[in-house]
Amino acid sequence: MRVAELTDPGDPRVRDLTDLTDVAARSLREPAEGLFVAEGAKVIRRAIAAGYRPRVVLTEPKWLPGLADDLSGHDVEVLVAPEALLREVTGYRVHRGALAAMQRRPLPAMGEVLAGARLVVVLVDLVDHTNVGAVFRNAAALGADAVLATPGCADPLYRRAVKVSMGAVLALPWTRTGGDPLDGLSGVTTVALTPAPGATPIDALRLPDGPRAVLLGTEGEGLASDLQARCDARVRIPMRGGIDSLNVAAASAIALHVLRPA
Repeated sequence: MRVAELTDPGDPRVRDLTDLTDVAARSLREPAEGLFVAEGAKVIRRAIAAGYRPRVVLTEPKWLPGLADDLSGHDVEVLVAPEALLREVTGYRVHRGALAAMQRRPLPAMGEVLAGARLVVVLVDLVDHTNVGAVFRNAAALGADAVLATPGCADPLYRRAVKVSMGAVLALPWTRTGGDPLDGLSGVTTVALTPAPGATPIDALRLPDGPRAVLLGTEGEGLASDLQARCDARVRIPMRGGIDSLNVAAASAIALHVLRPA
């Protein structure tokens, strides 16, 4: 760990952390360059504990003592700067005072992620990073063993998703599916969550013993009807009249609580 003072927002050492408010550009750039951003000392510590390697750290002076022990074993540049300079680099006020660019790892094979899993969450084309992060947090809290994300799903390692998940995306096994989200789920009971009136009320559903997967559809349109038809069950969360659906993150919490194996 090498600690230095940052004085120039254009310093090339902080290139990994520039323009963080440009969601479209960062969403393309970060996977392509093999990095993601951990925000806040707690999330940085969790990323390191999960085995991710820090590339560069940018922090206000007051947060450095709390990170020193975690960073001391790494060959990493730790740049210290006042809040105003952090804002110049990143494009926004860094409320939690510390950022780290972390090195991504290759995604594991689906078979590796599913090995031994009894409850799996499948994210089908969710596009909102906040929802993705919230579902990961729910999955970790309510006993899911793994998460699968389709190619059209927002990046679980995007800064906002990592932050909202409270670091759960760093610890819960996950990977991307192929074009068909049901491929690789042979022997797993698949449950499509939908607000459709014809679906089985979730509290009336009876599933066989064994692993099960809950499929959550994209915001707005939900799961495609042909995909629902190929699942073993279609379930809905009963709601009072006048309310047709819940936010996908809220719905995931209810579904995971009800459907988790005993």
